[in-house]
Amino acid sequence: MLDKNLESLFRTWLIEHQGTVLKVARAYTLTVEDCQDLAQEILLQAWLSLPRFEERSDVSTWFYRVALNTALSWHRQEHRRRRHNAAIEIADVPLVAPESAEQLIQREAVERLYAALRQLPGTDAALVLLYLDDLTYRQIAEVLGISENHVGVKLNRAKKALSELLKDEAP
Repeated sequence: MLDKNLESLFRTWLIEHQGTVLKVARAYTLTVEDCQDLAQEILLQAWLSLPRFEERSDVSTWFYRVALNTALSWHRQEHRRRRHNAAIEIADVPLVAPESAEQLIQREAVERLYAALRQLPGTDAALVLLYLDDLTYRQIAEVLGISENHVGVKLNRAKKALSELLKDEAP
């Protein structure tokens, strides 16, 4: 495939899957700056991986896999590097001014969810993200490289752990 064709394809896929990139980046970072950096790294890795895409899986599955693998690698590196550094939590930076009390409650619930997700082991957080994005067990298995049965078992454990974390953080 010519470079122009790859670039055009990548731009199309980026428009379709930018939400995936941002969700994954946000789930694995603490600061707005890190979130932006990780999103850029995910896009770079997707671009570098594009020539090797063999169309054996769905594009959304491939994009998720690249995003999650990049995020997991980033998370391991950042965790070691920033273990004791103070950071501004994304939850502390208002993304949009809320228009109503209901929107404020919803935003706080989403922030609590992301905070709890960041406390899960990396693969469990990935599993929950995929589940919340309505992927089937088969799609999740393909993205994570595990069996469908294993998805069910790990997902039940991750849901339990997430539930405990959210219960501990309830307002």
